[in-house]
Amino acid sequence: MRPRLKSIAFTALVVLAAGLLQSCATLEQFVSALSNLKRLQFRLADVTDFSLLGISFGGKSSLLDFNALDGIKLVQGFSGKRLPAEFVINIEAVNPNDGTGGSPQTVSTLTGLESRLLIDDVPTVVGNIDKAIEIPGTGQSSIIPIRMSIDLYEFFANKGYEDLLNLALGLGGAKRDTARLALDAQPTVTTPFGPIVYPGRITIISKEFR
Repeated sequence: MRPRLKSIAFTALVVLAAGLLQSCATLEQFVSALSNLKRLQFRLADVTDFSLLGISFGGKSSLLDFNALDGIKLVQGFSGKRLPAEFVINIEAVNPNDGTGGSPQTVSTLTGLESRLLIDDVPTVVGNIDKAIEIPGTGQSSIIPIRMSIDLYEFFANKGYEDLLNLALGLGGAKRDTARLALDAQPTVTTPFGPIVYPGRITIISKEFR
């Protein structure tokens, strides 16, 4: 083989080897980013700012706690088959990528948390976060608020007036029970390779981190 051809062939081999090494490094970084995403854990922490037909349910324990005007408004809403509720579900997130256990310390930036709300195991509306949220790799928890809007009558029309109002009290009143709620969710996290969507969906509940 002529010297010039040998030089060209050698250069081509070097470029090919460099490309393969870079591809392997890129693949390793991608796998690492995906692993970091899969380590994130979530728990349903609390429900706040619950209102029905614009009436705040904060501090209310029973139907007797509403004044006459609010009572009339609630009855009219039920009679009109319309009971829109607004509230915030606060999700507690933990990023265990704190530099221990062989994994590097990383900050995860959550850009999406598309979530279907389940009430008493009944699938209802879908919500998402309003803006990107950083979850630092410190082992400490971060709070992620998701604002929900739902017409309770649309999904629970089979209940009577008192049962529907007691459901609302159970969701956002003084004795609210977050165990009645769950989120069927799919996180999206930004990475150097662009957004990565969690491979599969997770169920976020109040009893444990998942």
